[in-house]
Amino acid sequence: MGPAARTLSDSAALRKRRLRLLVGGTALSYGVIYTGLTTAWYTGERTSLHWFNDLPEWQQLDKCGHFWGAFQESRGAVDMLRWAGLSEKKAIWYGSFVGFVVQSPIEILDGFDPAYGASATDLGANFLGSAGLLAQQLAWHDVRIMPKWSFHLTSYAKQRPNVLGSNVPERLLKDYNGQTYWLCTDVGAFLKPGNRWPRWLQPAVGYGGQDMVYNDDGTNAAAGLRPYRQFYLSLDVDLRRIPTRSVLLKRVFYTLSIFHLPAPALEYNGRNGFQFHGLYM
Repeated sequence: MGPAARTLSDSAALRKRRLRLLVGGTALSYGVIYTGLTTAWYTGERTSLHWFNDLPEWQQLDKCGHFWGAFQESRGAVDMLRWAGLSEKKAIWYGSFVGFVVQSPIEILDGFDPAYGASATDLGANFLGSAGLLAQQLAWHDVRIMPKWSFHLTSYAKQRPNVLGSNVPERLLKDYNGQTYWLCTDVGAFLKPGNRWPRWLQPAVGYGGQDMVYNDDGTNAAAGLRPYRQFYLSLDVDLRRIPTRSVLLKRVFYTLSIFHLPAPALEYNGRNGFQFHGLYM
């Protein structure tokens, strides 16, 4: 066997090892996570599978979370399948719906919980997140419009810590008052080659909400609260575009690129009109 043939053989063997490692690790993690959920979280009374409509709740910020989660999980899956050596077409099509597959079984578990129920709109948001990633990969083989997330602590959690979180990690997940969801656009990717737009600088539009202690507007109103929506215009730094030769830094930047970094922001909401934040978290 000549050097070229040995190189091809070694490359094929490496791709197979990477693919086995990726599939095995994913399956193991998937099993551990859902076994943990069924044995530690969903431990109360069970009922027959049922559905409920939670679309009017939390100013739809929970749907934004489902979209963001499914998109980012699918983005990671596509890139890992590329790393494992799958063809571009297979990596895109197989990886793009990983987010939907990973997140959606939670709805089935919720569907057997008498206090909750399966949510068709959650499933829809999961699907749209994966489909949004698929559309960009098919069009550009890259992500040019990135959903991101940011969070700041609020005082609302103290009013209902069992629902909005009693510690910082819980509040990150549960207090929708502190969550903001963003769409950040890689402007330079849409301009002609040779343009001077810095690829790391991206305009960002954001969405959030306030005055939400209970899930529905009626219960909030009875408690003297008036939930309202917030819209933001800001900038973001795409860490993926910062030049570095460090493999470790590239991986760190890739991981952190799911978050919107603190930056000046212009806010509009129906209660207070326009407000400027010198540094919005």
